[in-house]
Formats: sequence, structure tokens, C-alpha cells
Amino acid sequence: MPTVAFHTLGCKVNHYETEAIWQLFEQNGYERTDFEKTSDVYVINTCTVTNTGDKKSRQVIRRAVRKNPDAVICVTGCYAQTSPAEIMAIPGVDVVVGTQDRVKMLDYIEQFKQERQPINAVGNIMKNRVYEELDVPAFTDRTRASLKIQEGCNNFCTFCIIPWARGLMRSRDPEEVIRQANQLVQSGYQEIVLTGIHTGGYGSDFKDYNLAMLLRDLEAKVPGLKRIRISSIEASQLTDEVIDVIDQSNIVVRHLHIPLQSGSDTVLKRMRRKYTMDFFADRLNRLKEALPGLAVTSDVIVGFPGETEEEFMETYNFIKEHRFSELHVFPYSKRTGTPAARMDDQIDEEIKNERVHKLIALSDQLAKEYAAEFENEVLEVIPEEPFKEGGEGLYSGYTDNYLKVVFPATEDMVGKIVKVKITKAGYPYNEGQFVRVPDAVNA
Repeated sequence: MPTVAFHTLGCKVNHYETEAIWQLFEQNGYERTDFEKTSDVYVINTCTVTNTGDKKSRQVIRRAVRKNPDAVICVTGCYAQTSPAEIMAIPGVDVVVGTQDRVKMLDYIEQFKQERQPINAVGNIMKNRVYEELDVPAFTDRTRASLKIQEGCNNFCTFCIIPWARGLMRSRDPEEVIRQANQLVQSGYQEIVLTGIHTGGYGSDFKDYNLAMLLRDLEAKVPGLKRIRISSIEASQLTDEVIDVIDQSNIVVRHLHIPLQSGSDTVLKRMRRKYTMDFFADRLNRLKEALPGLAVTSDVIVGFPGETEEEFMETYNFIKEHRFSELHVFPYSKRTGTPAARMDDQIDEEIKNERVHKLIALSDQLAKEYAAEFENEVLEVIPEEPFKEGGEGLYSGYTDNYLKVVFPATEDMVGKIVKVKITKAGYPYNEGQFVRVPDAVNA
């Protein structure tokens, strides 16, 4: 049996797509092996979101070539899409496929085996208007399933290379989404995370179908689905209709990830983000009225070119006032090929680090305060894995509102929803006590 080994860099979408590519290999009689072992084929799924992503991708490609110089080395993903020539120049690379036509990867590998000529199969992603179907009936991780619903982004923020790596917005056919959701529930998943490059933009390329309708359809047409999580949604995509659906739904969770990037109107303008802070605040207030206890997590970039101390403090104060429940904080890093990398007044690294630390400290404080609201409450948790740092018999998992809880559990509870009382709130995790499995009546 021929073997294939995978290495995935970057985001959740890449991890999803690696699983989809593995399905193709499996159907063709391949066996999956560990990337650190000798394999007949190595597939490296690359990331290009930062210059470091490119560099790491190159390191992993070279590592595969060293492992087995006779193997077929196949490189795919975002870095492959934006810089195929750079990758073809690495000695030992045999096949380069970008972020489309991945279903043809096995054909290219066969072609390479016959002709022994390196293949660059990367085309112009900007011309692509059709969503590429990549199916994943089950994941190696058995607790939360990702379901990719769209591809690409039309925003062209000044710091971001991703539209060039992924192309423009295209949504997946709703019937395919429903079909795959049913398949995942039948495989035993109770939580599905809707994911994509610009997930909340789903349906903006359709005439009369949108994200709110998809959420309604998933709830109506996927029996047994207990939780839907939206991996990320822009403030502008939180329409009144979407807020209403989340408010009325029994399965859309009380957690939204809404990227802020900056809390200053002037910085947002330089980033070419399409909202003002007034608008963002209005959406947050609407959401919290509709969904008391909602967790809102976010991404923030600090030290964007030209960011003054005043602009940084606007961001800091906005986050503090609106009580986000957790932040991902990134120091701005120059991405070659983007407008922001060419801007004057790049910020000094030391200032960036100082601001990052300030925001992380705020995030930790807000996360603790948010968790404290749920102390002594009983919440539903899906146990995911044994908790390594604790004693025997402890497992960790997430509540619907994205609190990490550690509590005594057993292996047979993994992947199932159980009720847990939060005995001690904290961050990065809470301690809890198992209460019971929810009644069959509610199931």
C-alpha cells in the first residue's frame, strides 16, 4: 500500500482541507503515515498570511525532501498559490497545486511518476467564481467538526494578502452544506463549526439566499445537531436578520468571534476596514440585548503603521468598555506585497511589544471577569480530551459560550454533551463538577 504523510501550516480552513485531501488519497488506496516517518508521498499544506508563514512553509518542505529524497513532494495551500515559482525553485519539489484543483492532486502525482518532470499546476485564482467541493465525512479529531461553507474574500484590507491566495468570495451550495452536516451528525458529532476564509460573507454572491437562511435550514434539516458555532463573522455581516436567527435558535451557541483589528476609526480607515466604531458598538449592543451572557471574542492588530499612543488607547478603551471575553492579539507584521508593508511610519518593535502586553493583560482580566459570571452555574460541556496538567481522570472541554472547563469525566463521555457545574471560575480554564447527561427528552 502506498503511504502519504501530511503537514498542515496555518488556519482552521487549511486543517479542514488537509482532511479533505486525505479522503481523496484514502479512496485511492493510500495509507496515512506520520510526517516524521518515511513516506511515498508528502503533502505540505502551506500558509502565507505572514512572511513567517512563508518561511516556515519552506522549512517544512525541505524537511520532507530530506526525509525521503525518492518521495513525491506535493505542495499546496496559500503560499503555493501566491508564490509557485519560489516553491518550484526548492530542489526536490515535484508537484505544486494552489488553493484550487486539489481534487486533481492524485492525477498530477501519477503524471509526475510517469514523466518525472516537476508540475506547476497553479492557475489564476482571481478568475475562479465556483466553490470547489471538498468533502470531509469525519475528522481525526472526534469532538468538533468543521464545515467549510465559503471560500475567498472581497475585502482587500491593506495588511492582508489572503484575497490573492484564496480569490474572491464564493459560497458553497446550501444543499451540499446541509448534506455534509447530516453526514457529520451521523458520524457522531454534536457540534459543527461553520468555517471559511470570510465565513460571515456566506451567500453574498447568491441572489436570494444568505447566512441567516442557512442557519435556519441547518436547524430545521439536520436532526441530532446540538450546536452550531460560527468560526468568525464581521460586524457588517451581523445583520438584524442574523441577530434574530441567533436569538431564536436553540442550537446556535452564545459565542461569536467578531474581528475588531482596531478600535480607532482613523486606524480602521488606513486598514481599509469597512466599519466605524459607532457601527461596531451598535452591533455589540444589539447582540447583547438579544443574547444575555453572550461571549464575544476578537482579533486585534497593534502597532499598525502610524498607530499613535492615542489611537492605541482608543482601541484599549473600546475593548474595556464593551467587555470582550477574550482577545487574540497580534503585533502588526509586514506582509510583502500588501499596501501596509509599503506605508511610512512603521512602528518600532519595542512599542509594539509593550502594546501587545497591555492588551493581553486586559484580555486576561476580561476573560476572568466573564468566567466569574458563570461560577456555580450548570452549563453544557462537550468533553474533548484528557487534561494533561491535572491528576488522573480529568478531562477538558468547552461550554457553548466558549469557556474551557476541566472536570472529572470518563472516556465514554468524550464528544457527548454533558451538564457540568462550574465550581471555580478562572482563566485559562474553569474547574467544574459533572452533574449529568442531559435528559433524553431534550436530546
